[in-house]
Amino acid sequence: MTRTIAPRRMRTLALLFLAVFGVLLAGAGPASAHAALTGSDPSQGVVVDKAPSQVTLTFSEKVATSDDSLRVLDPKGKRVDTGKPSNVSATSYAVPLHSGLSDGTYTVSWQVVSADSHPVAGAFTFSIGAPSTTTVSVSDRTVGGGIVGWLYGFGRYVSYAGFIVVVGGAAFVLACWRRGSGVRALQRLVVSGWLALTSATLLLLLLRGSYTSSGKVGDIFDLSLLGQVLQTKSGAALISRLLLLAAAALFIAVLFGAYDKREDEEKRDLTFGLAIGGSVVAAGLAASWAMAEHASTGLQPGIAMPVDVVHLLAVAGWLGGLCALLVALYRSDTPIEAAAVRRFSRVAFGSVLALVATGIYQSWRQLGSWSAFTDTAYGQLLLVKIGLVALLVGIAWISRRWTARLADTAVVQPRKEAAEQDTSEGAHDTREPAAARAGAGSAKTATASADSAAGGRARAGRGSTADSRTASPTDSEASEERDESETADEARVSGESEAPADSERAAQLARQQAAMATARQKRQRDADPDRFGLRRSVLAEAGVAVVLLAVTTVLTQTEPGRTEQEAKAATSSSSSSSSTADSSSGALTLTMPFDTGGTDGKGVVSVDLDPARVGGNDMHVYVQRPNGRAFDVPEVKVAFTLEAKKIGPLPVNPDHITTGHWATNGVQIPMAGDWKVAVTVRTSDIDQVTVSKNAQIG
Repeated sequence: MTRTIAPRRMRTLALLFLAVFGVLLAGAGPASAHAALTGSDPSQGVVVDKAPSQVTLTFSEKVATSDDSLRVLDPKGKRVDTGKPSNVSATSYAVPLHSGLSDGTYTVSWQVVSADSHPVAGAFTFSIGAPSTTTVSVSDRTVGGGIVGWLYGFGRYVSYAGFIVVVGGAAFVLACWRRGSGVRALQRLVVSGWLALTSATLLLLLLRGSYTSSGKVGDIFDLSLLGQVLQTKSGAALISRLLLLAAAALFIAVLFGAYDKREDEEKRDLTFGLAIGGSVVAAGLAASWAMAEHASTGLQPGIAMPVDVVHLLAVAGWLGGLCALLVALYRSDTPIEAAAVRRFSRVAFGSVLALVATGIYQSWRQLGSWSAFTDTAYGQLLLVKIGLVALLVGIAWISRRWTARLADTAVVQPRKEAAEQDTSEGAHDTREPAAARAGAGSAKTATASADSAAGGRARAGRGSTADSRTASPTDSEASEERDESETADEARVSGESEAPADSERAAQLARQQAAMATARQKRQRDADPDRFGLRRSVLAEAGVAVVLLAVTTVLTQTEPGRTEQEAKAATSSSSSSSSTADSSSGALTLTMPFDTGGTDGKGVVSVDLDPARVGGNDMHVYVQRPNGRAFDVPEVKVAFTLEAKKIGPLPVNPDHITTGHWATNGVQIPMAGDWKVAVTVRTSDIDQVTVSKNAQIG
């Protein structure tokens, strides 16, 4: 019965995996952006009187750009930008425009790669003079979708699954069941995990260039794109993963080779070395995700990356060990000891505690507020994940109960069976050899060997049949085993009476006896109700784990709730400012590079004026190094001049707020016009420079 039921359940689990994975990928659509556009100059939808000299975009985090990342198109769809985007501050990027642009509506289209490796794109419009019709579509550009996006998502899922299986399976052998190093089914499981992770990593490396740019299948094997990928953080992470997988291959070879051939006492010494080496390799593999995805950007990356490594290792220890236990219970010819199951139960419990602790920190970091649980896609998916984890913990609690009962059975049941066998032997048959009383499987083997040595196989077979009829067994399966053994003995007798035994016949008989012994072992294993209950609960855990892994994969491709809410707040603030200002006014940002000529004299100064209209305005001044890092200078002064009306300069001395930030409120602009904004930056007692730009205010 086991041979038909177990594969059927394994097929059911595989179908469940494919169905859930397909549904989640179909519902996920294109990969969501993890960086969000939080501001622009000119702002979205604004009408300006004078053509700007450049377009500046500000994101929620640092992004990677290429030559075509920022494009500005005129009403006829012709590009009017003149160069490669430049990084004007930590999260702001600008592209220069042609001079003398005519009036009309212009489209800004952008496509960048966020710091956590995911592509993001979008588009908006602004107008010069007055709005006009345009032939350019302003719908958001789609990235991360199509066949390439689907393949990339599939590769991510397979890579996570492979990591969990190879790390968790190896840890299960070393920490819980050392005899498992010689079990073929476990060896195939771990090796399959390694092959899956290696293949998926190579696939992601090939897909990366097309995934973050054109999304075309034909660009997958573009060597120039592959060269660009190798220079990025994501490319370095994938290459590092491949190198670590080479070390993992050596570890697996030792674990299932030299380690398996050692005696138990020798294994103890080798176990420590393998545990240290395996832990280093596993932590390195986990770090290849942490260094390139969510944990590497945003709040507290120095804490988030180690926490992410611990989180991934805990997942592998729990779910990967669960897969190994499932294989040991269903596919292994060597029965797993109750002590090994108990050890895994303790490992799984520790992994769950680590998951809860690291998961709470990650949730706070990615959400930022309780409302993000329901108001953002990331929060809603996280609620689903939390529910699945709770369900998984509930099933694991049931498994622990079966494990406790299995431990009691392992101690008490042999004594009970021995007592019953002694009573049965004293009442019915005193002529049966002692080996037969040791158990059903060994009894038949010993009887067959004794009969063969005596040369009376036929008589022994008939005598065994008579004994079985007299014994009155209480177990139907034991009776079936005796019938099978007797049938085999009779067939052997008839065969040997016709022709002398030869080596081929002996080998055939040995294979038959081995198959019969294996079948008897499996029947005895399945007859244990506690072990059967454990198998069912572990299978249920594995089914939920498959769904959980699929949800987690989609979650890693979804924009974090904190980022989504910040982007919404920035958009709302920008819309509010535009609605309160005149149609030709709005928040103004001027960015100007400076060089005082002295030591540490180069940088970028930005002036924000809000709402940039007649009357009172709030002004913020930011000073940054060329690499985008804020730094302080001894003095910053600002002056406003309306040369057409001979007004000014009107000096403003902002107050120092924090590193690289000065601000003041109530800056009065007396009338609308083309104002010259001059900023004086002093970097030492004698080194200073004044830079200026004109802007329409009011």
